[in-house]
Amino acid sequence: MKTIIVTGGAGFIGSALIRYLITSTDTKVINIDKLTYAGNLSSLDSIANHPNYSFIQADICDNKAMKQAFEIHKPDFIMHLAAESHVDRSIDGPSEFIQTNIVGTYNLLEVAREYWQNLDEELQLAFRFHHISTDEVYGDLGDSGKMFTEETSYDPSSPYSASKASSDHLVRAWQRTYGLPVVITNCSNNYGPYHFPEKLIPLVIINALAGNPLPIYGDGSQIRDWLYVEDHARALYKVVSEGKTDETYNIGGFNEKTNLEVVTTICTILDELITNKPENVIKSENSSFASLITYVKDRPGHDLRYAIDANKISRELNWQPQETFESGIRKTVQWYLANEKWYQAILNGSYQGQRLGLMD
Repeated sequence: MKTIIVTGGAGFIGSALIRYLITSTDTKVINIDKLTYAGNLSSLDSIANHPNYSFIQADICDNKAMKQAFEIHKPDFIMHLAAESHVDRSIDGPSEFIQTNIVGTYNLLEVAREYWQNLDEELQLAFRFHHISTDEVYGDLGDSGKMFTEETSYDPSSPYSASKASSDHLVRAWQRTYGLPVVITNCSNNYGPYHFPEKLIPLVIINALAGNPLPIYGDGSQIRDWLYVEDHARALYKVVSEGKTDETYNIGGFNEKTNLEVVTTICTILDELITNKPENVIKSENSSFASLITYVKDRPGHDLRYAIDANKISRELNWQPQETFESGIRKTVQWYLANEKWYQAILNGSYQGQRLGLMD
């Protein structure tokens, strides 16, 4: 049985990965998470008591805590997802992004390098440091018609994407300089259950149910490639367990949609599923949730288009997304309709009790 340290495992993608690892693979998982505002242990309730799962509340910038975790648990793989990841927040306050995404990754690399160098030869050969990154490091495709490949040059636009690009470069440097066996993945926009409500899709669902405005930046023409988070989790395990070291794999959903298309699709599904609509929706033209769409001032430096070419991981590791955007977004809407308690705890702040010692 392999032991995997997952950093950022209480976040959206990290929790989906851990749920998959525990339920679908023969692995022992150590979840290390600082539990910032976006970390939510209730996303892991379904596996929290599993004998192969354990949780450590710690900051990846804390060298002593990271060394202790490595010494005690002796991981075979590191899957590094811990990161500040919200573009708007990075524009308003970039310092936390620099500290966590760059300094934190540096600290984790150094701890991993020292640990790896002291392993016997067989364990050294099997060890992997898997760094999970984003397609935003590549910048803006604009109207070029091209797609991001693993060879695309980096050209980040926001403090968030610049900090992730920096961490990618650090990981590659630790491989080239010290020989640390690493693998990097760059993914497109994820969506699905347990997504923190500040992100577009859950924000639109929750606002619509409350009859509140559905904000869209600019004219909503920005294009993203959407990847169902459970498909991403399967891909990540494929990469860490079967991928070649010192390689990069792009992971995408083959689902390019404008932000406006995403929002109108959600509205159409809600129109179908919700019979007891908010009064302002009922009184609107066609009684549609789409009447709540509101256009707001565009984000500074907003990239127009991201699109992932995921043919390498498909060809080399036989991975394909199982969900189309249409099937995945319907599952996502249905999940939020069935799990009001989960997101209401975030909206009213009660979920933060986990960081005050009120939760195991």
